[in-house]
Amino acid sequence: MIRRVWEKSTGIVLRVTKLTDTSSIVRWWTLQHGLIDTVAKGARRSTSNFAGKIDLFFTAEISWVTSKTGNLHTLRESSVQCYRAQLRLDYTNTLIASYFCAMIEKITEPESPEPEIYDLLIRALNHIDEKNASLRALHYFERELARLHGVGRSGGHTAMLDLADLGAGLPALRAQVLQRLT
Repeated sequence: MIRRVWEKSTGIVLRVTKLTDTSSIVRWWTLQHGLIDTVAKGARRSTSNFAGKIDLFFTAEISWVTSKTGNLHTLRESSVQCYRAQLRLDYTNTLIASYFCAMIEKITEPESPEPEIYDLLIRALNHIDEKNASLRALHYFERELARLHGVGRSGGHTAMLDLADLGAGLPALRAQVLQRLT
């Protein structure tokens, strides 16, 4: 018999997807467990315990029950630690924050924690929330992400090319971010 285990971690909401009329799938980048997907049952109801606790870029203390089979776990609790409200007030800030999250999804493995990359994303989102999007912030994030993955090259190559070499290119959002910042 497979036992279901309760897990706890601090996590950042990367993506929220409608599952049913009342439930959502929430993708988290967590400190202790890496990239995880949870079902927030009833989260789309106005009377839900999750109301106001699950939104893009929120950092929260979460607990979930692991799935018996597969990688889609059941979210039990979410206690928001940081809302990052300023990110949603400006489209460019939302766009660059979405790009940062998309990069994390693209180059990390499910349920493989990488604390340094978790810290990088926290710092990047907090910076954009406080000081707004900039080319400097974009390039710094990409350079640090490449370095943490051990692919940063010296010479004429950019961090963006190094990151693109890790997988199937870069998220399409990057072009939109560059267009808004230049």
